[in-house]
Amino acid sequence: MEPVRHDAMRARNLELVLGEISRGGPLTRAALAELTGLTKSTVSTLVGSLLDAGLLAETAAVRAGERGRPGVEVSLSGGRIASLGLEANVDYLAACVLDLTGTVRRSVRIERDNRAVPAETVLAAVRELASSELAEARELGLTVAGAVFAVSGPVRDGVVLSAPNLGWRNVPVELDLPVPVSVDNEANLGALGELWFGAGSADFLYVSGEIGIGAGLVVDSRLFRGTGGELGHVLVSPAGPPCRCGAVGCLETYAGQEAMLTAAGVSTVDALSTALSTGDDATLSAVKAAGEALGLALASAVNLVDVDRVVLGGVFGPLFPWLAPAAEAVLRARLTGLRGSVPVLNPSVLGDSAATLGAAGRTIHQVLADPGPFLVR
Repeated sequence: MEPVRHDAMRARNLELVLGEISRGGPLTRAALAELTGLTKSTVSTLVGSLLDAGLLAETAAVRAGERGRPGVEVSLSGGRIASLGLEANVDYLAACVLDLTGTVRRSVRIERDNRAVPAETVLAAVRELASSELAEARELGLTVAGAVFAVSGPVRDGVVLSAPNLGWRNVPVELDLPVPVSVDNEANLGALGELWFGAGSADFLYVSGEIGIGAGLVVDSRLFRGTGGELGHVLVSPAGPPCRCGAVGCLETYAGQEAMLTAAGVSTVDALSTALSTGDDATLSAVKAAGEALGLALASAVNLVDVDRVVLGGVFGPLFPWLAPAAEAVLRARLTGLRGSVPVLNPSVLGDSAATLGAAGRTIHQVLADPGPFLVR
């Protein structure tokens, strides 16, 4: 039993050291000993192992005081370990290679219509994109520790249960890549992207506005798994138009990307933004109606989960100046009497890259929590 206890303690200590560096930036060995409560000799041994593995790099020497030799700071190294984030959405595929420092080394987006395309065909395209990015990562000298695949629908045990806008139901995801692969809901991963790389606070609801509309909830700086995330299928009007999910009057039929474009009489989000900026009445009216519908759905969500901050991502980001006022007005009308205040609405700073960043970031966080498999034996 002794080796097991020793290995477990070493793994915990490695996590402590990497955690302090990832949160606090470059630190000397002496500072790490003080922060972690480990002995200086233990810290020196752990840092040596992490340097040998290429997970840390030595930086500048610093002098804390007048006496003694200056300490040498160590920081996370982006030279060896990386992760791959993948996404298949209704009208595009995307990939992102992230190194251990959280730096984006590659980012690719391929516009393509995935509706009415067999799931196996879309997955083959994702596999091809992933294989290409893995090869590019190798050219950069990076070892990809794993891949996470984002898809716009609820996921359980590697199976996409339902993605109405893609036409998927009970689709197992098997990409057959030479690295470990997991799959998760796009909005959940977008929420993690916002938490780790955006302006995310400890608690917020992230809303992903695409052709479909998803939501991810972050509580105490952790993704909360107890919600379905399908905000787009919250009922807005029982007499509303039919939705691809089989119901009627869903938020998606009022505030989804296609719904807004159709109502405004334009074909692209760029055209919609241009028309809005010129004050086109029809376009302003269409986006205002979408904002009001979004406000109704958000009021229901806030009554349920009681958040004080909502981050609007995806297409809602660039449309925020025109969409948010209508949503805020509905929130004030429906929530002030109960809560005394309404949640703050903010646009995501990550645009359409939130989900792929969150997907790639999840593997990076796993490596930081358990670097043992990547140490030199």
